[in-house]
Amino acid sequence: MKIAHYGRARERFSPVDSSHPVLKPPRAEHRTRRGAASSQFYWLILACSTSRSLYVAYHDEEWGVPVHDDRMLFELMVMAGAQVGLDWTTILKKREDFRSAFAGFDPEVVAKFSEKQMAAICSRFRMDIARVRSVVDNANCILEVRKEVGSLDEYFWGFVNHRPISTRYSSCRNIPVKTSKSEAISKDMVRRGFRFAGSAVIHSFMQAAGLTNDHLLSCPRHRQLIQPNCVHHRYRHHPTPPPLHSSLPLLYASLRGPSGTQGRDLER
Repeated sequence: MKIAHYGRARERFSPVDSSHPVLKPPRAEHRTRRGAASSQFYWLILACSTSRSLYVAYHDEEWGVPVHDDRMLFELMVMAGAQVGLDWTTILKKREDFRSAFAGFDPEVVAKFSEKQMAAICSRFRMDIARVRSVVDNANCILEVRKEVGSLDEYFWGFVNHRPISTRYSSCRNIPVKTSKSEAISKDMVRRGFRFAGSAVIHSFMQAAGLTNDHLLSCPRHRQLIQPNCVHHRYRHHPTPPPLHSSLPLLYASLRGPSGTQGRDLER
């Protein structure tokens, strides 16, 4: 089974220089028939560079950082499930829409959504009704988990003994789509009634939430995240570590186009 991944291609890139002639909008007097094509090319380049920056920022500041906030864990669950079949850039661009649609991922609020509210979300944010219902159903499951173990944080981190799994992959080809641990979590979640909780989706969620550190050994973030004094635990509204691409531009490759979950092609 081929699952698309948030990732980077092999070729390297340098930071985009907005002063480069190609990236300057064409002057009004040059907007002839040929100039119109030039203008379209300019905006295409600008859009691609913006998407790439979004990818890089997500990798440098969030991906693999341990999460211990129930709302953010809920958010990452929804994002991991929504990105199957889509490229990760699309999901990152819709992140604020997801937050607005699902009340900042407060499970107590989402669990009470009525059919009318779900229909309104589908209409306003152009979401599939089955997806919206699955989020509401999962919110109810989260409330049940809280009653049993105290918090969603306690539930997920209990599977890894409250310590991130640190892998040692030297090539993106070695990163699996799913693992025995993600399969175990998936089975338990399905038993509890969670939807869109397949083993591949849960592995993607584990990577995003920092339950497993799947940064390659050659990536500076791998080393930073395994050092106790460098681990940045992510809580909502808390600051994130500074981006690495500002000081280490050559360590990052340009980003791949649509291909789907995060992980295997993350860094080339």
